[in-house]
Amino acid sequence: MEAARTAHDIAYDIAHDIAYEAFRAAYDDALGRWPGPGPVDARVIDTPFGATRINSTGPRDAPPLALLPGGGTTSLVWGECLRAGLARERRVHAVDLVGEPGMSVPAAGRPLRTVDDLTEWLDAVLDGVVDGVLDGQGVGGGVVELAGYSYGGWIAAHYAARRPERLRRLVLLDPTQVFAGLRPAYVARALPMLLRPTPDRVRSFLAWETGGAVLDPAWMRVRTAAAALPTARPVTGARPVLGAGEARGLPLLALFAGNARCHDPARAARAATAAVPDAVVRVLPGVSHHSLLLVGAGEVVGGWG
Repeated sequence: MEAARTAHDIAYDIAHDIAYEAFRAAYDDALGRWPGPGPVDARVIDTPFGATRINSTGPRDAPPLALLPGGGTTSLVWGECLRAGLARERRVHAVDLVGEPGMSVPAAGRPLRTVDDLTEWLDAVLDGVVDGVLDGQGVGGGVVELAGYSYGGWIAAHYAARRPERLRRLVLLDPTQVFAGLRPAYVARALPMLLRPTPDRVRSFLAWETGGAVLDPAWMRVRTAAAALPTARPVTGARPVLGAGEARGLPLLALFAGNARCHDPARAARAATAAVPDAVVRVLPGVSHHSLLLVGAGEVVGGWG
């Protein structure tokens, strides 16, 4: 019995190593395709919840912009936005979420479990971005622009509600569970992929949600390779409250995908305007939730301002 268990453990470790090497190769290839200006600065910073990978590009003396990806998408989901010019006048810091696919490594025995944990983790990440751990200098007077896409938008919105003094502006790109709930049909379609992910299930789900859009092949190799890797249970909870208390004056840009199947984009846009009347809120036609940063990158960057 012990021998059988040990053989199983060895087989599991070998399979995991093979899957990780395939993912790492796809990750490095996609990162190598990122455009300038200048080389990508790939760094890892220590946080209370693990080592966090940040891929930075753009002029070093430009205002800092921290980017949080959606669940399972890695920091590499921003590649098309960079090709559309996002880092032309900004120093972009694209973060791999701890516990999600990517190059961040969770701390042993201290998983992210609550919004308080996420806030503490992001405090440490932004300390690295703003206080010069990444660039050798502080930029922007200790204030950073924070953007989040999908689940990353939920994290960014919670952080903004708790730490508005640290932010120059909040940018939410089709955030989920912030201004509108998920559609039951979307959840039902996503569940098989979420519960037992495989490359085929990832491809099938993305084809359904995007209407068959052609997505960046290099990123797709990363996304499908990630299906074989273990992930931590994501932090969930109530919707963040924006436009109240100390966060009332924080500038907000919210862009929604007009063809999103995860929620009603028109309803979400109305809720964003009601919550933050001074916000800039736009619905971008012709793109879905999962194609927004890929097929819709030009419109996203153009609407960024």
